[in-house]
Amino acid sequence: MRVPPRRIEPVRFQLAACTLREWRRGDEPSLVRHANNRNVWINLRDSFPFPYRPADAKAWIRLASTDAVGQVFAIDVDGFAVGAIGLRPGEDVHRASAEIGYWLGEEFWNRGISTEAVKAVTAHAFEKLEMVRVHAEVFAWNTASMRVLEKAGFVKEGVLAKSALKDRKVIDQVLYARTRE
Repeated sequence: MRVPPRRIEPVRFQLAACTLREWRRGDEPSLVRHANNRNVWINLRDSFPFPYRPADAKAWIRLASTDAVGQVFAIDVDGFAVGAIGLRPGEDVHRASAEIGYWLGEEFWNRGISTEAVKAVTAHAFEKLEMVRVHAEVFAWNTASMRVLEKAGFVKEGVLAKSALKDRKVIDQVLYARTRE
């Protein structure tokens, strides 16, 4: 007798200021609206395109529905995807660690949404994924993101001097981490 494949329910977090949910078809217009912003792009890795076009959104939603990018969630406010947050688990000897990354549409900045999302996803990493450490590398100019991490219980571990090239500038990154208690 053939056993049907087990359906894995998507992870969803209902938070006070937002919902973290799976990416889905139909998110493309909102994704383009909030991602196509130089002030968002300047704080992200170059794999995040700018300008951000509909084809980029379509490709992202297709990719985010696989395991190729780790666990990644849409940050949903009032039914619209306005940002993203995700975990990229380490490999080999780093398999008990994960890198967290996130972005939020500029019109939603300074509302506590990112902090709330970082806290929820970090707790998920520790409790459900059994990670021991979650870390983030932040461009030295991104003090707002450093503050988000600090409010979420992350500790500054050090500065990675001249470790990144962004917008034709060699810049430092600041390493933040939180470990499971």
